[in-house]
Amino acid sequence: MSDILKGKFLISDGAFQNWTFIVFCAVLAIIMIASSHSAEQKTFRVAELNQQLRELRSEFVDIRKDVMQKKMESNVAEQMKERSIGISNQPPFKIIVKSKD
Repeated sequence: MSDILKGKFLISDGAFQNWTFIVFCAVLAIIMIASSHSAEQKTFRVAELNQQLRELRSEFVDIRKDVMQKKMESNVAEQMKERSIGISNQPPFKIIVKSKD
C-alpha cells in the first residue's frame, strides 16, 4: 500500500506497462468527455430547433387565419364596396371558342 502511495509503481522496472495503461485510460477519458460534450451540444440544438418550430407553426396558423378571413366573400364585398364595385346579380357564363380545325 505504501508503494502505491509513494508512486514506486511508476518508476520501477515494469513501469512502462503501467504508463501505457495510464495513458490509455487518459485518452479514453478525453474521448468520453468530448463525446459527452458533443451530445450535450446536440441536445441543446434540438431543443432550440423545436422552439423555433413551435414559433413558426404558431406564425403559420396566425397568417392562415388572416388569409382565410380576408378571402371570405363578405370581407371581399366590403372592400369592393369602397371602390364602388358590387356583387353581380347574374351568374357567370362560360365562353366557348370553337377552333377552325
